[in-house]
Amino acid sequence: MGQRSRKRGRREPPARTAVASPAPARPSRPADSTRSEQRNAAVRATLTPLAPGERPWPLKVAVLLALLSGGVQLALFAFGVKLKVAGTHAKAGPTIVFGAIMFVCAAGMWALRYWALLGFMALLGITVAFFALALIKASSLLGFAIAIAGAVGGGFLFWKLVRVLGRVQMPQYPGR
Repeated sequence: MGQRSRKRGRREPPARTAVASPAPARPSRPADSTRSEQRNAAVRATLTPLAPGERPWPLKVAVLLALLSGGVQLALFAFGVKLKVAGTHAKAGPTIVFGAIMFVCAAGMWALRYWALLGFMALLGITVAFFALALIKASSLLGFAIAIAGAVGGGFLFWKLVRVLGRVQMPQYPGR
């Protein structure tokens, strides 16, 4: 227990009281965690690495989404459309960088690179969170429908990409 005084100085350790019996030992893991570990091991056993040239449909959808979002962003900027983001017009630098990142993610995902899929999933997770937060400010039925569709659709794609990410093998570094 902490002392109530905030003054600096010597503090005496709290008086020790005699304990009648030692505390009962707790089990190291509850039964639920062993079941979940067994279930996780069973799921890991069913995962097989992607064969060369194999691309599951969630990966194809993610590549298409990355290409479309990067391409549309750059095309709108090239045609002079002024996009408003948080009440201000988007600048040239961030717009071009975002488009380039989306193209790099798309190319990396198509080449089955772990880092590209993980990076796209991080951006997708942030996007889903923004759609979910947009539900707070939805002032019309259309705004509500767009926010729900973005959150549910993005969340579903994120969920499906988790299994694909498990099948894409992390790079093996020499010496490990």
